[in-house]
Amino acid sequence: MNQLARAHTALALLAMDPALGGLVIRARAGAVRDAVLAALPPHTRLRPAMGAEALEGGIDVSATLSSGTLTQTRGLLARSGAFVLAMAERAEPYLAARLAATLDAEGARILIALDEGIGEEALPPALSDRLAFRVDLEDCALGDITPAPIWPAPALLAQVCTPDDLAHTLVLLAVRLGITSLRAVGFALRATRAHAALMGRLEPIEDDMTAAVALVFAHRATQLPAQQEDAPNDSPPEEPQTPPDEEHQESLPQDIMLDAVLAALPPDLLAKLNAGGTDRGASGSGAGQKKIGNRRGRPLPARDGGPAQGRVDLIATLRAAIPWQTLRAREAPHRTGPHIRAIDLRRKRYVDLSDRLLIFTVDASGSAAMARMGEAKGAIELLLAEAYARRDHVALIAFRGAGAEMLLEPTRSLVQTKRKLADLPGGGATPLAAGLLAALAMAQQARRKGLTPTIITLTDGRANMALDGTANRAEASADARTAARALCAARVEAIVIDTGRKSEPALMQIADIIGGSYLPLPRADARSLSTAVTRALED
Repeated sequence: MNQLARAHTALALLAMDPALGGLVIRARAGAVRDAVLAALPPHTRLRPAMGAEALEGGIDVSATLSSGTLTQTRGLLARSGAFVLAMAERAEPYLAARLAATLDAEGARILIALDEGIGEEALPPALSDRLAFRVDLEDCALGDITPAPIWPAPALLAQVCTPDDLAHTLVLLAVRLGITSLRAVGFALRATRAHAALMGRLEPIEDDMTAAVALVFAHRATQLPAQQEDAPNDSPPEEPQTPPDEEHQESLPQDIMLDAVLAALPPDLLAKLNAGGTDRGASGSGAGQKKIGNRRGRPLPARDGGPAQGRVDLIATLRAAIPWQTLRAREAPHRTGPHIRAIDLRRKRYVDLSDRLLIFTVDASGSAAMARMGEAKGAIELLLAEAYARRDHVALIAFRGAGAEMLLEPTRSLVQTKRKLADLPGGGATPLAAGLLAALAMAQQARRKGLTPTIITLTDGRANMALDGTANRAEASADARTAARALCAARVEAIVIDTGRKSEPALMQIADIIGGSYLPLPRADARSLSTAVTRALED
């Protein structure tokens, strides 16, 4: 069964039993995806950034003011039929939570989520867990398009009876495949009944069970089932608990359904599962970091605020005041027009997506160059690859000798960055303060351009070159602490990685002054350095 046939089967099962939730279609906009959506009955289109007013409805300000009575609008979720959510991987948390609540509360609703993500971009877990089916149409061609099927009538579904031990078998199969969601087992059970009703049967057969688990379990599998090997045993065989024929009859359906799931796994996913799981290290939406403000960006729902917290949202203010007009008019009958009070004021808000800049500040002095430069270069290359996948900007500063040098201006070019890393010099004194101040200057410049900077410093912490160019260890340490205070005052996010053989107390103190993370990695290789920084950035 190809992916288009799986999509049509999933839609038919959803028509038979809407409690299956819905279908995730991973594909870009095109003729193939449109052919699948053509099989849907009349439906409502949703966008990923919809707010509460569009979904839930609200007060119609113009109609209320003109008529003098409270008039409300109906939200999109009040409509009947199916919902189609475009760019579902970018769904806002509120939209995902509201749709999840709708699917939980109303069994007659189905959701078709269109996943247009790149790489590891995926739907919010709250949505993907509530949708029984998923198909990937990326590799489907126009020649694979088939006529849209006729949606069946669900009258036969109530008469279908499933075997008593089917739920137990599905639970065991889910455990072997590493599926932890109990909803998946319930979906598989419902899909078995719906597939039998679709085929006109009152009792499911093997074809119904295998089709159901292939549609529900295949995309949820996180591991391959372990092969059970017969271990040698010299002890006398025990008496079987059940006759051999009955034991074979109980184990056969699970083996058949497992083969169906493995056959439905995509080849690349099967290879990743064999290798020990999918690689999430380079995942990222590429959308940048969100910043909430009252000046510019995409509008957000208005919020309460004082007189100095942005411009007043007139429409939102009127909506907040309208329900109280009757009571307020009784209190002040001599006043004309709307009664607006301070508690009704709503302020405008906007969300702006700010790209992140990772400023790698590397100790290229003699002490670090001899011991840790190889690991540091490898770790930076891994971090740069992950930053590129997240669409972050990266910059590179090396400090050695008497000062710091910017080797790479903020960029997204991975090739250029790797070339600069290959030529990274080493040797000389350790001007830690110069490196921190150079990173601070770049961070401040990036902020003026709308970027969100994060400084990642890799050093063994043995500062021995002062800012005035003198080789004075005490003065160099004092200058480093002064630079750290400047970073703290500028509120720049920072990660300090101690690459020395032993943890350096002075470097720990500098990280504490900055207010950033301190990561002692005395025996780190490139991979452990990269992993530690990635976790720190996620925190």
